Amino acid sequence: MQSFTPDNATTQQIAEHIHAILQLLGEDPQRQGLQRTPERVGKAFQYVTKGYHENPEAILRSALFEADYRQMVVVRNIDFYSLCEHHLLPFFGKVHVAYIPNGKNVTGLSKIARVVDVFARRLQIQERMTTQIKECIQKTLNPLGVMVVVEAEHLCMQMRGAEKQHSITTTSDFTGAFNRPETREEFLRLIRE
Repeated sequence: MQSFTPDNATTQQIAEHIHAILQLLGEDPQRQGLQRTPERVGKAFQYVTKGYHENPEAILRSALFEADYRQMVVVRNIDFYSLCEHHLLPFFGKVHVAYIPNGKNVTGLSKIARVVDVFARRLQIQERMTTQIKECIQKTLNPLGVMVVVEAEHLCMQMRGAEKQHSITTTSDFTGAFNRPETREEFLRLIRE
């Protein structure tokens, strides 16, 4: 795991706004439990949005290997955490990714998980994140096809609004060989095993 160092100036700017928000909510930012909260939030927000400063295509290219392989490669159950751009509340779950190499290139398996993290660590909606992961892999590896399935729980739906505690949202996107129903079915069978 790469280390992360928050920018001190950005931390301070965020902290000033969080201090004001705490006051607007009727809290005392000087009480013991809240004295360092604005600074902690400033650092935390930078960490959970660090994907804006990372290049997912460069991550995939950093472990590109020649391989004469044209069968499905599946990385499933990749944990992710993101922030809903509508309410700044977390959504989290699992991402399943498959690609079919073009007989020339494969990438390191951990790089697929890192690409998921890059897009998850931005203010997001699940639908866009699903497509961004797919498009990045398709553009960088030029495989015969890519498919991404995301399953997530959204705290903006569980804590407020509809307040449906056990709802799961599933999104998918695919290209190339995955346009064939039998290829999609094979992938879906593999992620359910």
